[in-house]
Amino acid sequence: MRSHPNTAVPTQSKRHTHDDAPDTTAAFERLVELAEGPERDTLRQEIVKAWLPMAHRLAGRFRNRGESLDDLRQVAALGLVKAVDRYDPRRGTAFESYAVPTVTGEIKRHFRDHMWTLHVPRRVQDLRNRVRFARQDLSQTVSGRAPTTAEIAEHAQMSEEEAKAGLEALDSFTALSLDAELPGSEDGYSLSDALGGPDPALDIIVDREAVKPRLAQLPERERTILYMRFFGDMTQSRIADEMGISQMHVSRLISRCCDRLRDQVMRDAA
Repeated sequence: MRSHPNTAVPTQSKRHTHDDAPDTTAAFERLVELAEGPERDTLRQEIVKAWLPMAHRLAGRFRNRGESLDDLRQVAALGLVKAVDRYDPRRGTAFESYAVPTVTGEIKRHFRDHMWTLHVPRRVQDLRNRVRFARQDLSQTVSGRAPTTAEIAEHAQMSEEEAKAGLEALDSFTALSLDAELPGSEDGYSLSDALGGPDPALDIIVDREAVKPRLAQLPERERTILYMRFFGDMTQSRIADEMGISQMHVSRLISRCCDRLRDQVMRDAA
């Protein structure tokens, strides 16, 4: 179904601030009078299309911040659609005055909710932005070195502690993959290669601590045999020679003591 002849949307108007701000006053006035249906949907789409260059211009302000321009333009277009749907020309406010903060807010919300790898409080996010702008300004006046924290704090009119928090937040926007090659490495050495592994000895700490009081209650000979076998790593033959008994006797004593200790420890745990 074709739209009404009076619904054509001019592309530009000299009354607006920017060249990408079309004159859609008449179109909005007709939009609020139309009932839900194909004619209203067509007019709404024409208004959105007419203002899309403005949304793309606003998205361009946020380029080089870790998000692709195409994705930013999609977010800006979503904000524009929300502005068109919520705008009421009968309140007397120009659409551009309402749309610009709506689209900008949608883009900022996208960064806040979807782009941060780590959860960072809103206050710290604001500090990050102030620090980033201050560092950009100072880089044009400070030559040959990076601006200090004190200089950033003074330029941004904040305390040094706030400047430090903002600088730390600059590194929290995205996370480093464990498979990423470390700076300065020439053989593909990654962060995961620098991480330690679990110590096998940790698995027996609990067992040793649990058996220690029961081990102390054993007769001295049995306790000595167990110590030589499990702590001294001696063979049964050598233990037999040291104790003056047969290897078979040593084997029976070790087996009997271990069974007794296991039963006692399990009863203690229960």
